This record gives sequence, structure tokens and C-alpha cells, in this order.
Amino acid sequence: MIDNKGCAYVIFDGKTALCGIEQAYSQGVISFKKPVSCHLYPIRVKDFTEFAAVNYDKWDICDDACSLGQELGVPVYKFVKEALIRRFGENWYLELEKVAQEYKK
Repeated sequence: MIDNKGCAYVIFDGKTALCGIEQAYSQGVISFKKPVSCHLYPIRVKDFTEFAAVNYDKWDICDDACSLGQELGVPVYKFVKEALIRRFGENWYLELEKVAQEYKK
């Protein structure tokens, strides 16, 4: 973070903020993905002895993305699906989807 405002690796495409590491990986410039903690954002994970707490980190910088996600019907957990699977595995994510569906009822 730079002055607690933004990531040092952010690049802009017009008004859209993008991850420079992710862009370099997708273009084949580098061979490694960005750290999973970055990939998960705006989800933050706090590991405890017996469990991991998975929470949404509300930050005004994400307001436009959240509004678009709401408009398109894409909840945060679906937006970060790949990262959640990367961190916790496919079975964990499938269980999350089941819980989310039950919660919607």
C-alpha cells in the first residue's frame, strides 16, 4: 500500500484500476500469479488455530465494483471464486455455494 491508499502494483486502464502483476502474468511477461492474499481481495482471511475467518473488507475504493456486482447479480464470493478455490480448494467452495443458496432462501 502507498500511504494507505492503494497498491504499489496498481495500473490504470482509463478509470479502471488493474493489478500490474496480474496483467504481466496474463500477458506471459512473468510466470507466477499474484499472491493469493491479493487475489482474494476484497476478501481477507485471518487464520486461527482451529479455523480461518473469511471476511469482506469494506473499503470505499471498491464501491463502484460492488455496485456493478449488485447490478449484475454477482456476489463477492462469486467474484473471487478462483481465488477462494486457490486458497481453500474446490470442495470448500462448493460447500460455500450450498450455504449461500440456503441463506438466500
